Amino acid sequence: MTKMWQPSNSTINSSQLTVFTKYIEEKFNCQFDDYKALWQWSIDNKELFWLSIWQFFSVIHQSPPTTIFKSNGSEFYQNTWFNGAKLSFAENLLKNKSENIALCFINETGTKTSLSYLQLNNLCGRLANAMRENGIKKGDRIAGIMPNCLETVIAMLATTSIGAIWSSCSPDFGFQGCMDRFEQIQPKLIFSVDGYQYNGKSHQCLDKVHKLLNNISSIEQLIIIPFNSNELSVSDYKQTILFNDYLSNNDSLIFESVPFNHPLYIMFSSGTTGSPKCIVHSVGGTLLQHLKELALHSNISNKDKVFFFTTCGWMMWNWMISSLALSAEVILYDGCPTYKKPDLLLEIVAKQHVTVFGCGAKYLDSIEKAGSCPIKNYDFKALKTILSTGSALSPHSFDFVYKDIKSDLQLSSISGGTDIISCFALGNPNTPVYRGELQCAGLGMDVQIFDENANSVKNQKGELVCCSPFPSMPMYFWNDPENKKYHNAYFDRFKNCWAQGDYAKLTQNNGLI
Repeated sequence: MTKMWQPSNSTINSSQLTVFTKYIEEKFNCQFDDYKALWQWSIDNKELFWLSIWQFFSVIHQSPPTTIFKSNGSEFYQNTWFNGAKLSFAENLLKNKSENIALCFINETGTKTSLSYLQLNNLCGRLANAMRENGIKKGDRIAGIMPNCLETVIAMLATTSIGAIWSSCSPDFGFQGCMDRFEQIQPKLIFSVDGYQYNGKSHQCLDKVHKLLNNISSIEQLIIIPFNSNELSVSDYKQTILFNDYLSNNDSLIFESVPFNHPLYIMFSSGTTGSPKCIVHSVGGTLLQHLKELALHSNISNKDKVFFFTTCGWMMWNWMISSLALSAEVILYDGCPTYKKPDLLLEIVAKQHVTVFGCGAKYLDSIEKAGSCPIKNYDFKALKTILSTGSALSPHSFDFVYKDIKSDLQLSSISGGTDIISCFALGNPNTPVYRGELQCAGLGMDVQIFDENANSVKNQKGELVCCSPFPSMPMYFWNDPENKKYHNAYFDRFKNCWAQGDYAKLTQNNGLI
């Protein structure tokens, strides 16, 4: 395979992956010649590895773990992580209380609004206190039918600060799509916009959310964010209040500490075969996995501006928002990615001095097919990484990025899924990028390729599997008390080995296709 990019010595020496590698070498008196050796250590010593992630990132916690990993049965998924540990997900994302920008929202017409970390903390406090005053407590489900805007992040963080469980879908979902998801989890509150704009057209949501109110008995209140109209009145609607009217005057933010294995998010499968599966992800597993992937594999720090084009119905939204735990600035975009020009998102990347940009592989393919040559139109001086996922990034898209966007950057094709709210294979700031390849398997992820007889193979196509448990596995599926759906989803193919139906090949560069 053709080498497309080679990190400089200064990039390697200063990367967070290098800092972490030295931390492990000193802590355990060992030495790693290359990434593969570090990866193998993380697999062979999973308890030490994940505890080291917890310690390296100084996870804020109320109580430490008493055991790191405990097997509770013969099945792959019958285990628990970090027993005894108590923490707050929201507290770890909101530890920064400075005037630095936390969130910057931009819509398709270019309107821009920002919040500092201090403002974000205060608004989360006002919303969380209002929710508590209205009876919301730990374990309650809160749903969002929301675009990728400031209020969505505020609602999620306020929800998780209470120890309640957040679930969301994009406002372009129809009534039945929302019903199929939220009826299963019985939310107490729904946050929704009055409508949204896409490609210059306005779409309304109020009828849909009130139909949900009439069909899901658990919903106690609808909280509406005026997104399309500043003069919105909801006085004619029952159990409905505007977001700003709902907020408490008390902005003190109290974080409810919960067990490491407490539910954080309920994500949904696509629903192409039957009702969408409700996949429950844990507070601690999500946090540790995201810290590892964002900082070590994507090299994101408090110096970065992170912009991933995603809706709130895709796990990449949850992944991106965890960048707040690293004190990065997160750019939120809502609208059509090609509004009036095929490379609108790249124009935003240039204007906002984005350092890490993420999108679906289809977006890169679409701007290439449109004949766009962004390098001629924009200055990408700040841009250091492009992340691509959603589908395989074709070799010609690698050519396009390095020829027509920027020749000196890390192009990381990444792959995982809603099922694990993270990645099996992803980027590496310390190793080259090869045409058509994902750079590496993630640390702590025992990724192998099996042939049909469950033999581990290299340099040939097979099924991507994970042969050891990891913290960001789903806790369970909602309404699946005997774990039958869970088992059938991942463990029917190979005994005690995770397989979710992805085909791959390990390459001689220790990357994946």
